[in-house]
Amino acid sequence: MTSTAQLTAFTITAVVVIAVPGPSVLFTISRALTVGRRDALLTVVGNAAGVYLQVIAVAFGLGTIVERSIVAFTVVKLVGAAYLVYLGVQAIRHRHAMAAVAEPVANRQRTTRVLRDGLFVGVANPKAIVFFAAALPQFVNHSAGFVPVQMLLLGAIFAGIALVLDSIWATFASTVRGWFAGSPRRLAVLGGSGGVAMIGLGAGLAINGRPN
Repeated sequence: MTSTAQLTAFTITAVVVIAVPGPSVLFTISRALTVGRRDALLTVVGNAAGVYLQVIAVAFGLGTIVERSIVAFTVVKLVGAAYLVYLGVQAIRHRHAMAAVAEPVANRQRTTRVLRDGLFVGVANPKAIVFFAAALPQFVNHSAGFVPVQMLLLGAIFAGIALVLDSIWATFASTVRGWFAGSPRRLAVLGGSGGVAMIGLGAGLAINGRPN
């Protein structure tokens, strides 16, 4: 199985990669500023699950196909970008309802929807797919066999670290949001700004070139 040295090296690499804000972090921050801590943390959980689905795909070969195929890479990238733009437009459309959203709402349908949004963004993040396809094979012990199992273990470590660090981002951003909660006008501006940020994120993802 994967050696202790390999696990340590991968963990350090994962922390560095996750700590640098990317699509998932920016999306989480936008959600925290737009709809608050609860939904942001649920988004983090959904995103971590989506990222781990990428790990499963890479472990069994799909990630290599996406990493090598321009068509597959482009499709995944554009689908993810389109979904982010859609969420941004929805946030702008409903920005005046932010005062009601600020009140805690707990029901199964809403929770499921927020988790789904995070899951979709995590699955459709091509940057993560390319990272896993390029990095995971470098941190496994090929001579020990069970390579897919080793990749799944490394992926679980990555998802766990992402869950912790992204939760910190979500908590911090939602704390800043609290200052806006005292004014419906501030919340409307905040909702619109969060929507614009998500649209910008989606557009950036769409025009981002394929890594070499």
